[in-house]
Amino acid sequence: MIERYSRPQMKKVWSEETKFDKWLKVEIAVCEAWAEQGAIPKEAIPKIRKACCDLKRMEEVLKETHHDVTAFLKSVSESLGEESRFIHLGLTSSDVIDTALALQMVEAADILAKDIDELTAVIRQRALEHKHTIMMGRTHGVHAEPTTFGLKLALWVEEMKRNDYRLAEARKTIAVGKISGAVGTHATVPPKVEEIACARLGLQVAPVSSQIIQRDRHAQFVTTLAIIAGSLEKFATEIRSLQRTEILEAEEPFEPGQTGSSAMPHKRNPELCERICGIARLVRGHALTAMENIALWHERDISHSSTERIILPDSCLVLDYVLSVFTYIMKGLQVYPERMKENLEITKGLIFSQRVMLALIEKGLSREQAYRMVQRNAMQSWKERASFLGLLEKDKDVSQHLSQSELKSIFDYKYFLRYTDEVFERIGLR
Repeated sequence: MIERYSRPQMKKVWSEETKFDKWLKVEIAVCEAWAEQGAIPKEAIPKIRKACCDLKRMEEVLKETHHDVTAFLKSVSESLGEESRFIHLGLTSSDVIDTALALQMVEAADILAKDIDELTAVIRQRALEHKHTIMMGRTHGVHAEPTTFGLKLALWVEEMKRNDYRLAEARKTIAVGKISGAVGTHATVPPKVEEIACARLGLQVAPVSSQIIQRDRHAQFVTTLAIIAGSLEKFATEIRSLQRTEILEAEEPFEPGQTGSSAMPHKRNPELCERICGIARLVRGHALTAMENIALWHERDISHSSTERIILPDSCLVLDYVLSVFTYIMKGLQVYPERMKENLEITKGLIFSQRVMLALIEKGLSREQAYRMVQRNAMQSWKERASFLGLLEKDKDVSQHLSQSELKSIFDYKYFLRYTDEVFERIGLR
């Protein structure tokens, strides 16, 4: 990957070193909670806080135990000595794994939130820049009525604001710990220890749990990431369409020395936008897997565990990456207002058809009469590539109700944009 898109922060969150560091933080927080409850001598806590996990030693033990938590505990115990008997007191593996995983997801969510803020600020700036840059609005890929490029981007700003809210809600949902022992009954670790430990870790307590934190929480998180990726795919798809040679109203950055094809030197492809669209498909797939993980046997099984080792890091890493890529695209997006104006004219004025119909209705015609009258001229304009205004001026049925000056006044682009400022004000874009 190009260096500008490197994401070391997120990579660190999901590294093995960070994972086991979080495990150790959970174990220490629980020991501190036990000490507050008088079950562990307080004088043992300073030494416990200095405990460490030797990853090489853990790997050696893992070859024998085939259980990562027992291998982890063996390594930590060897760094402590006598105080090791207090580590993992009353806990089950998922107390540590799930609570530590929540810490990782919270960190990842915070990084993604910053990414979203940065991208939203860039889109906001470009929206204001092109607030009055008139262009063709399209439905079904076909010319509809004029809009502005700024309004198109304002729509994206609002969508990213909703994504920011969704991510904040998902963060709340996964920011919970579980220290409730085997099958979640608290038989070996009282609720008070759970409350103290989770508070020390900056997490809420899962009010009730089985042996694990319930996976609907994780599904909400990954689904939220998939929605955000879907928004980026939507934006990137629009740029890809606008970059087509026949349209060429906007274009992703193309730097000096860059090549678009090994065979065709003229090519300037929207490859970054295509990359975003491909990655969005990956995250959607991970969201489906996360939802499949909700239904587990009884108080737990571990069918979710193997997939989460892939889908959680991957979803966070690739979303972090494509947010960075799209921010770069939006900063350097090439916009061609003159081309937009050219494209406005290629349908010979047909985009004013609704205005003509409404003017005829105001003159007393029924909607059906006005529609048929306008459509008849519009279809002729399509077929002959003739001026729509010219055809209307020659149509005796139309001229009975609208004079030439009235018709000409209808063909005014400003009419379509008269509320642009109001829309920007409504969404706080100033």
